[in-house]
Amino acid sequence: MSFTFIQKFVTESTRFPYTSAFVLAFITVAVAAVRFRRLSKPTSFTMSSSSVNDPVQRNRIFSSKLYFDVPRSKVPIIYSESYDISFLGIEKLHPFDSSKWGRVCRFLVSFGVLDKKCIVEPLEASKDDLLVHVNTFCYMEWKMICELKVNFLTAHLSEEEKVPFLKNVATIIEVPPVGLFPNCLVQQKVLHPFRKQVGGTILSAKLAKERGWAINVGGGFHHCSAEKGGGFCAYADISLCIHFALVRLNISRVMIIDLDAHQGNGHETDFAYDSRVYILDMYNPGIYPLDYEARNYINQKVEVKSGTLTEDYLQKLDEALEVAGRSFDPELIVYNAGTDILDGDPLGRLKISPDGITLRDEKVFRFAREKNIPIVMLTSGGYMKSSARVIADSIVNLSKKCLIEDKQDS
Repeated sequence: MSFTFIQKFVTESTRFPYTSAFVLAFITVAVAAVRFRRLSKPTSFTMSSSSVNDPVQRNRIFSSKLYFDVPRSKVPIIYSESYDISFLGIEKLHPFDSSKWGRVCRFLVSFGVLDKKCIVEPLEASKDDLLVHVNTFCYMEWKMICELKVNFLTAHLSEEEKVPFLKNVATIIEVPPVGLFPNCLVQQKVLHPFRKQVGGTILSAKLAKERGWAINVGGGFHHCSAEKGGGFCAYADISLCIHFALVRLNISRVMIIDLDAHQGNGHETDFAYDSRVYILDMYNPGIYPLDYEARNYINQKVEVKSGTLTEDYLQKLDEALEVAGRSFDPELIVYNAGTDILDGDPLGRLKISPDGITLRDEKVFRFAREKNIPIVMLTSGGYMKSSARVIADSIVNLSKKCLIEDKQDS
């Protein structure tokens, strides 16, 4: 399909606006699909240093409303009631506890360690915010067309013509019935909560730079890259957070410490050849996503097999943090603190006790504190109802150990 043909088509399209708009949308998606098949390297979809300096992308970042000033009366704990997903009970078809975020905050409030009025509520990531993470005509831009956000192309599409988008969302969040619902309902009940959490992750970097730490009681969608989503991860919040930080916070080096049980193949793909980002990923190699190509892009790979016990896990973590500290000098740490390493988690398949997770988080925060590095914590995966209480208990411990004390702006 040549550019000349498309140019001619656009010129002639004014004669038949209704039909041509639909056909143009079809051609655009078809071209994108062909490009997906041809491309074998994730670098085609990775935001490189030069692309972050692209005027359009930088303008999107500087024009974003996701960074806003937070009063000192607020603590750097980010949450919105919009995080929780309730979709006519269908959310129960996925093992992920889609109400854990709210339960974490309710535990913290009931323990008396958090005043509900002091929680920071983020803004929802907009289309322009999400497009910061697009370098070519690829997954996210195709998704935007299917999300019916480009009026010129979609004003005349029927509900039937929205089916590809809905099926794509259903595949990403691993709940097939979602593909049967109207787009407006999917947007409101599924994608809006995700976009709110993306806003929280992006804001958390700014707060961490100002206060020394920040916890987004959500986010950590580490399976999503600029190329594709999957594994209940619809938007690449970790990558977006880092892109915003590199541009807006005068930061040039970021370390990702990913301790979710699953490999963080999304951010690994996105920063495959970006020397500004160092990735320590400690994961179970025998479970999803089994992305062997993305494993090549991990700076420090620590594999923990199914059945690993708490003592062995924490010893490996101590050794990994020591190596990471010698290998890289970050100005920001993004800590993906999934609780799917818990003993009994059906997907993580590790055997880490609740106290082990508390110690894990303490070790990471102490690592950051001793080096005076701002740290962002994301809650990521966790597929048991007990995860919310474990996260809350860990945050209480961080407070007791004075690892999340507030500090003056740096």
